[in-house]
Amino acid sequence: MGTAIADEPFRPTVGSFPPLEKAHAYRGELVFVDHVNRRGSIRVQGAGTYFRNPPHPFAMLPYGVVRYRGAPADLRDIPLGTVLHVRAFLPPDPTLSAVPVLPIDNRKKTAGYSGAGIAPAENHVLLLEDELSHCLREGLGWKLKEIDVDNHEGRIVASRQPKEGGDGTPAEETMTFDAATRIWRGRECLGVKDLIAEGLWPASGKQMLSDQAAQLGITWKPTPSSVFTRFHVSDIWLDDTAIGRAADQQAETHKAFIRSRWMPAWIDAVEYGKFGHATVTATLFGGMDASLYADFQKGKQAAMNASENTLKHAGGNYGPAHMASKGPILDVVKATGDVPLGSSGIQIRFETDLVIEGIRPGRVVRVRPAGWPEVNLPREEFLGDGSFRHEDRFPTPDIFPKY
Repeated sequence: MGTAIADEPFRPTVGSFPPLEKAHAYRGELVFVDHVNRRGSIRVQGAGTYFRNPPHPFAMLPYGVVRYRGAPADLRDIPLGTVLHVRAFLPPDPTLSAVPVLPIDNRKKTAGYSGAGIAPAENHVLLLEDELSHCLREGLGWKLKEIDVDNHEGRIVASRQPKEGGDGTPAEETMTFDAATRIWRGRECLGVKDLIAEGLWPASGKQMLSDQAAQLGITWKPTPSSVFTRFHVSDIWLDDTAIGRAADQQAETHKAFIRSRWMPAWIDAVEYGKFGHATVTATLFGGMDASLYADFQKGKQAAMNASENTLKHAGGNYGPAHMASKGPILDVVKATGDVPLGSSGIQIRFETDLVIEGIRPGRVVRVRPAGWPEVNLPREEFLGDGSFRHEDRFPTPDIFPKY
């Protein structure tokens, strides 16, 4: 299924999930990651000379979804150099942006040899996904046309197209590969030399691949022969078993990560009682494995801690549970119908006898149901008690280039 992309800039409203169809779409190579602040930089593909394009800063929205190898992910999971598909908006509140705020029409500006579109003002990301995740979500696949091998490296010609067929002739793309390219077949991880040894690829020269179906992992590497924009194939998945294994491994990595950092959510409403009592209604953010949401059950104990838009825990010097509000989950309500990307469609009602300052309508929190591990987090992943300034530990937007 295809996703319509908006032509006009869109600024999300604080406290609501923006529609994916109003996002601006672009694609490029991940060149910098500040994972603890959920931001980084992408070399955006434009109309001009790719290698000249300066890194473009982005920040994940608090409910922004990251997907890698067909499964939920954190920014720390994605290797530098990976080519990613981006769906992004203008900053909801420019005064709180963790990356530079650019003129609204910046995507139309031309930058010398780089061309237009390399620094869009839409730098607050709702969806960040690698090539495999993008194709699986959109119902796309690659058809391998031709291979040209020279000393275990070379070029491959392929086209991305709908799996169920579509109108028109899909454009062909020429990409490079080398001896480090991984070929996944069933439970095997092969290299170019293995396919040559099996007689599936030639040791040297060209061979037609007859539209062999595959999924690709795509990166970027400097290209010889004055080719200004040519991407590189890091991975080839040849069948559904291989694709499923890649997704399963990444899903397990992310599940362990969320259980130790807690589920992010935002506060919909707070009903205050006496002496610190409160009943809190919160919507859990989306994009996680279903088994994580299944742990939120009526009657189960939970802890809720304040966090910032970067999803960093507040007051974590003695562990995130030290200052968290604790109590039972009174109810779990699942939305019916379409749920916007970024939301799980799951709302919890939580009761506590000691509500903390950060639990207010519109604020972001993290929630841990009973049974998830209670651990201390590394210093860079939480905000202090006021004795530390954020800027003392982490760089401000001033480290990024000015456009």
